[in-house]
Amino acid sequence: MQKEKIPRTVDPARTAQKRLDMNGIIQVSLLKRLTEATEGVKRDAQVSMSFGLDEQRLVVISGKANVEVDLECQRCNEVFAHECDVQFTYTPVYSEKSEEEAPEEYDLVDLNEYGELDLIQLVEDEFILGLPQIAMHDDADCSVNSNNLVFGELPEETEEDKKPNPFDVLKSLKK
Repeated sequence: MQKEKIPRTVDPARTAQKRLDMNGIIQVSLLKRLTEATEGVKRDAQVSMSFGLDEQRLVVISGKANVEVDLECQRCNEVFAHECDVQFTYTPVYSEKSEEEAPEEYDLVDLNEYGELDLIQLVEDEFILGLPQIAMHDDADCSVNSNNLVFGELPEETEEDKKPNPFDVLKSLKK
């Protein structure tokens, strides 16, 4: 079964009035910023979005998406596969008033100069925000044991290295 491609831009108000649902893919070639932020994108992104109106008659875009990327482990420097699953809920900003009235559970999104929303950029931003800050394998899968993360050897302490106690002078005053 062939999945349909998610459109690049939509008019969120018209789409929400129609209460459209979109299920489809975003091709790897369109995820340029995600490709730069990782070691590579392994497959097309699977995306599911719903457009609608809430009780305040605000346009609401909610959905989920997932993609598989390659990341470099920061412990062992080996590349590993990472499944990036994201969920999001947005409302477009039409004016400062709509920005103030938006509930906290909605993220705000700006529209382009034509009053449309760039869906590819929206989902790609979510993927980039969903990446781990420090990419690492699970301890069981990593070739570097987390208990052996000490580099170099500590020199042994000798008699010459021991510094005199500066408070030894106070002992003579006490007598």
